[in-house]
Amino acid sequence: MIGRIIETPDCIAEGAAWLAQRDRRFAVILEATGPLPLRRKPDGFAALLDAIVGQQVSVASANAIWKRLEDSGLTAQEAMAVASDADLRAAGLSRQKARYGRALANSGIDFAALRQQSDESVIKTLTQVPGIGLWTAEIYAMFALGRSDVFASGDLALQVAAQAMLALPDRPTAAALRCVAEDWSPWRAVAARALWAYYHILRSKQGIR
Repeated sequence: MIGRIIETPDCIAEGAAWLAQRDRRFAVILEATGPLPLRRKPDGFAALLDAIVGQQVSVASANAIWKRLEDSGLTAQEAMAVASDADLRAAGLSRQKARYGRALANSGIDFAALRQQSDESVIKTLTQVPGIGLWTAEIYAMFALGRSDVFASGDLALQVAAQAMLALPDRPTAAALRCVAEDWSPWRAVAARALWAYYHILRSKQGIR
């Protein structure tokens, strides 16, 4: 079954209000963060390729690589499917990411059909592709498909922010945070947005750039 789809800032505001009423600690951090961003983006091949490009590199590096791919026409699925190692290296992709990109391009995924599949089915389908792990699949479900009840518990920033918000002695593991986040259903994707926003506040307070 497909739950709520986040389409507009009003959806985010509704989820944030629900969380604030559900858990006073969310009310506190939401007062500090202010309105949360929508963070929706188009779904499809390019969105997942972008996620692969951004794995384990800085935002600046990912943006630079993505621009070179765009300039070379390699963000199109058909072009990526037949791209040579030399072409992809010239754009800045590692050998491993080049393999992942081509695997995605040749995966046969029906991206339009994913819109009608359950969260569990979407994540299962995506994680069959080399280079797409649970985190990448969950991020795609949250931001490209707008799923309201998906939560990327393996995300380091979410773990750090949750530790601070919940006053935990240690940073929670992905499994532990996933259990905690069950209490934030059916708005776990909005809870994630709140925690990401809170994480940036924490970094600022600590003087980290």
